[in-house]
Amino acid sequence: MDIERVDIKTVILQFICPDKPGLVSDLASWIASKNGNIRHADHHTDSDAKLFLSRIEWDFDGFLLDKNEINSEVILLEQRLNGKAVLSFSDDIPNVAIFVSKQSHCLVDLLWRVKTGELCMNVPLVISNHLDLEEICLGFHIPFKHIEVNKNNKSDSESKILELMNEYKIDLGVLAKYMQILSSSFLDKFPHLINIHHSFLPAFKGAQPYHQAWERGVKLIGATAHYVTKDLDAGPIIEQTISNVSHRDEVSDLIRKGRDLERVALARALRLHLRRQVIVYNGRTAVFT
Repeated sequence: MDIERVDIKTVILQFICPDKPGLVSDLASWIASKNGNIRHADHHTDSDAKLFLSRIEWDFDGFLLDKNEINSEVILLEQRLNGKAVLSFSDDIPNVAIFVSKQSHCLVDLLWRVKTGELCMNVPLVISNHLDLEEICLGFHIPFKHIEVNKNNKSDSESKILELMNEYKIDLGVLAKYMQILSSSFLDKFPHLINIHHSFLPAFKGAQPYHQAWERGVKLIGATAHYVTKDLDAGPIIEQTISNVSHRDEVSDLIRKGRDLERVALARALRLHLRRQVIVYNGRTAVFT
């Protein structure tokens, strides 16, 4: 698929370490010493955890180190500051597999955003446990892989999925209304997944959250995009969206509004992830927007 590539190449450093005075100056001075022109610098101190979190982005052009040399120096930085770093480059475009079942709204929205260049990623394949959305993928010229899943073949199905993820060199999986729970064994082998959940977590976990919300007479509904963990619907939250509802709304109205919320929340979360604006720590996220 065609994607819009950014002309200005940048280096992005996400860094976590124990908090102490002078860290902002330390990081900025290191970048400046290598002729780095900083474009964005965002920092946060978690006082309870006594942690310093930072996202710094600078121009690659003109920087005195190549990619391998930057990586080596970041390792030394980790050791010196007792920290953990994630180093990225804006011209590294990830391969993303989209998982779906029967509902099309999130899939169509994501593929459209990729086609128009809004989401800077490659989509080499779509994986589904049903055949309903194959024609949509063909329209976008995306390979569609149907892998049936039931209680008797779940292990074999997940093995086939993992083989595809390896074959297509997938960096990230997106569960865009994939109505299956991935096993702990699968997540041990491939933990890099974002899910869209049709409720404002932590409320209304599990099945039929809009039915649950309607029965409780809520005045707001929401959708939540989060990283997938072994604890169902409990992964670190990236993005949440909400909409007002009234006593006149039926369950069908909540579902209709919910589809809009799901599309927006998932697209925003994925864009934040792709732009390396999310840092996960202690089971939660810091999102630098």
